[in-house]
Amino acid sequence: MPPLTHTETFRVRHYECDAYGHLNNANYIRYMEEAAFAASARAGYPKHRYEGMGFLWLARETEIEYLQPVRYGDTLEVKTWVDDFRRVRSRRRYEFRMAGTDGLVAQASTDWVYLDATTLRPAVIPQEMIAGFWPGEAPEPAPQRDKFPAAPPQPPGVFKLRRRVEWRDIDTAQHVNNAAYLNYLEDCGIQVMNAHQWPMARAEAEGFAIIARSHRIEYRQPALLDDEIEIATWVSDIKRSFATRHYTIHRAVDNELLIQARTLYVWVDTEKGRPIRVPQQFLDDFAPNIVR
Repeated sequence: MPPLTHTETFRVRHYECDAYGHLNNANYIRYMEEAAFAASARAGYPKHRYEGMGFLWLARETEIEYLQPVRYGDTLEVKTWVDDFRRVRSRRRYEFRMAGTDGLVAQASTDWVYLDATTLRPAVIPQEMIAGFWPGEAPEPAPQRDKFPAAPPQPPGVFKLRRRVEWRDIDTAQHVNNAAYLNYLEDCGIQVMNAHQWPMARAEAEGFAIIARSHRIEYRQPALLDDEIEIATWVSDIKRSFATRHYTIHRAVDNELLIQARTLYVWVDTEKGRPIRVPQQFLDDFAPNIVR
């Protein structure tokens, strides 16, 4: 039998959109979390049951690909299901569609780790739980996960930014919420633009926007309230209209790696909505931040 599938519906609110008028990237992850909670409850495991059992799920890695823009007032259907189980890990997949249509506007997956809530050490996923998410015959054991791709060496002009974790970033697990990390990366991306004399207003005046096409994020260690963190970013693999921006976040006090991420960006003509070649002046100005 196939896994239990659940669909959750969200109407995009105005405050969830960015300056381009699109649903902000981080809010896709918030929708994914809500859909996962609802799907888990439908399988017989609402949040309070996990709390009573003394266990929880934490994200290890998230991938998301944006296929079409979503705007204020749109109604999204997020379909989700468990794709596989390993000893202590499980991958959940997501598909985003406009309500009443078949075409995908985004697709994503999150690799979750099952943890003891007290020790925060990985725990074996119970067979009873697997049966709840995958009724009937249990799925075949999942293969080994692909490792997060190694980033190229940082260039001399790697950009670094420090900030402190605020109360608004913390979730009920008492650490920075997964979606908040994506906000950190987006903020860093804006600041590196400013540092190379390309504020958003200049890009707009030049008639282009830089849009995220996909994100891949690996969560290594949690950040806690009032931690000072350092975000580093640099660019590689520039190909006509696309480039990959790499990120790391370290805890400043001990240099512990908290997350690593890579984002594929595309340069788009704001009037025609089509990809354009990365402007040569932009490449020249960003040269110290680019791996050649």
